[in-house]
Amino acid sequence: MYYSDYNRPPEDREPIIETDQFHIHDEEPPKPRKKGGPGKLIALGLCCAIIGGAVGGGGVWAAGRLGNTATIYEGNRPTAVSLANVDGKTVLSAEEVYASNLESVVGVNGNVTTNVWGQTIKNAVSGSGFVISSNDTSSYILTNYHVINGVSDIKVFFSDGKSYDATLVGGEEENDIAVLKIEQGGLRPVVLGDSDAINVGEDVYAIGNPLGELTFTFTGGYVSAKDRSVTMSDGTVMNMIQTDTAINSGNSGGPLFDKYGQVVGIVSAKLSSSNSSSKASVEGLGFAIPINDVKDMVASIMENGYVTGKPNVGVLIDAVDENVQRYGVPAGVEIMAILDGSCAQKAGLQVGDIVTAVGDTQVTSETELQNAVKNYKAGDTVAFTIYRDGSTSTVNVTLDEDNQTRQDAMDQLSQEYNQQQQSQSQSQQGGNYYYNFPFGGW
Repeated sequence: MYYSDYNRPPEDREPIIETDQFHIHDEEPPKPRKKGGPGKLIALGLCCAIIGGAVGGGGVWAAGRLGNTATIYEGNRPTAVSLANVDGKTVLSAEEVYASNLESVVGVNGNVTTNVWGQTIKNAVSGSGFVISSNDTSSYILTNYHVINGVSDIKVFFSDGKSYDATLVGGEEENDIAVLKIEQGGLRPVVLGDSDAINVGEDVYAIGNPLGELTFTFTGGYVSAKDRSVTMSDGTVMNMIQTDTAINSGNSGGPLFDKYGQVVGIVSAKLSSSNSSSKASVEGLGFAIPINDVKDMVASIMENGYVTGKPNVGVLIDAVDENVQRYGVPAGVEIMAILDGSCAQKAGLQVGDIVTAVGDTQVTSETELQNAVKNYKAGDTVAFTIYRDGSTSTVNVTLDEDNQTRQDAMDQLSQEYNQQQQSQSQSQQGGNYYYNFPFGGW
């Protein structure tokens, strides 16, 4: 494993507007209550660019693989006498949307363990989710990744009061999705709709568990905007549906329904006045992940336990500081460490190389490099433009696949690098800046 001897502070970042799905922002100090773990933070992009293309075609879609049985719902689904037919053609009343989907929505509970001054403390967390596939013996449930991240003892509960232990099949942090499995079959899955087909001004509805206490609450509103570019706290840019449907702590991971009673989004975040940079009053700014953007990812997680085809370079990175650029070093992203056996090592990239472009995309920050790499799939060969020893050259890199084994290796590399930097900092008067890599490697 290789490390850079050069240390510097991270680049200055624009302020992030916090939107914590697990905390309610009251005018008065909030009373103690159950709440979830760390939520997502977001900042609204000034240009509402479309981030991420739609996956799959139009119509109703839900797919998964449970054992050897594929479960696919196309058009009509099983109905009871008291339930409306969710066929993607018949507009339902609000009452019908709720009645037809209530038994498909779940609450998600668990515990987050923290260590405070040597004392282990467990905090209860809560969120929402919904059944996407079921056979005779087991069922899959979709929720947000941030709902279950770091959570143990996961349980899901239904509106009839029944609860089940849940296991995490897999998740995708960048797109904030996770799939749970319970050993209970014969459940009623939702129908997944076409999020590309909704229009601004159309009715949408949410069912969830605000505050973790007001279970199976039904709220409604309109599609306020589509293709809203939202930057999360880790710099990930996501394509979102904006809605004025009431969304509160505990709604995370729940479904957003269209007027036909189909799921078109996954409730994920909200913007509150206490997090507004201007402190102005903010109402009705909720966001949901378009279901089309994650359909294939969900199917991949159900089948493989992770999203296949995601690229990984096998490097730890840090943006070149502006002070360094004054000495003739170009803006870009420096490679700080390289994983043994990775595509970066095989291609000839070296610690200290400054990446200035990936393909035709110029990169000047960690986020820009990450987003540029995401445009490709594992196995693609991509030209990395690098600055090394005063000259610029191109290195062709055939991207590795990002899976759990690779992530574990990158986490280990990051820990070793951070330990080395901390040791150097402690051994020098004044110390070098110690930077904890948050990205898990690229």
